[in-house]
Amino acid sequence: MDSDNLLGEFLRARREVTTPQQVGLLHSGPRRTPGLRREELAMLACVSTDYYVRLEQGRERHPSERVLASLVKALGLGPDAAAYLYELAHPRPRQPRAADKARQVSPDLLRLMRSWPDTPALVCDRWMDVLATNSLADALHSGHEYTDNLLQLVFLEPAAREFYRDWEEVAHSKVAHLRAAAGADLDDPYLTELIDELSDGSSEFRRLWARHDISGKTRETKRLRHREVGDLTLTCEVFDINSAPGQQLIVLQAEPASPSEHALALLSNLAATAS
Repeated sequence: MDSDNLLGEFLRARREVTTPQQVGLLHSGPRRTPGLRREELAMLACVSTDYYVRLEQGRERHPSERVLASLVKALGLGPDAAAYLYELAHPRPRQPRAADKARQVSPDLLRLMRSWPDTPALVCDRWMDVLATNSLADALHSGHEYTDNLLQLVFLEPAAREFYRDWEEVAHSKVAHLRAAAGADLDDPYLTELIDELSDGSSEFRRLWARHDISGKTRETKRLRHREVGDLTLTCEVFDINSAPGQQLIVLQAEPASPSEHALALLSNLAATAS
């Protein structure tokens, strides 16, 4: 990661994954890469090619609000990606974080989570380290080697593609969430170590990380396959914990009276028997 030119890296990556057809340009014959040329994006953003090249190369670091808005429109960036672009262009002063405090989960929240015998729940930090779980979340992820970090579970766990029935979608979503959480703080030592580990262990992670996709946490449907209770389709809700910035509560639920609800109940009974 070139932390000295995050804005240029992001623009180049998004240009290279945006096709001419996506932005309404006519077919202009064969090209070496499927993405937009620099001059095409400059034209769409109503800036000179020389100015745009300076942005990508990091020789221009203070684009105006008008230029940023034009780039957002030209690249078709969604709200999360647009906010990320603005942050890269105008990074905020970084506040020192107390690492130990950021990893402490409120006893009241732990008590609440553990009062839900039929609802898997876990608390994660911004790098998707798992800080706390309840018994059903443990049972849901049992049998896997990588359960301390959700990114490691997706990209380094040998059985991940069987556990996540929509693995490609999950992988893309997790990497886009990590980019959004990192913002301009890509030289955080722990993040650098995590990205190095994932890049060494997974070519798919390297490919997805290079795309610079951005997406905040949203309500999602998780299609899982558990080795003991079979297939589950669960709704995943993510809640920011205001008393602990950076922490998020993740809650998984099944539709009432659905096969997945019955499977969760069976898993809960199995976990209670095992304990």
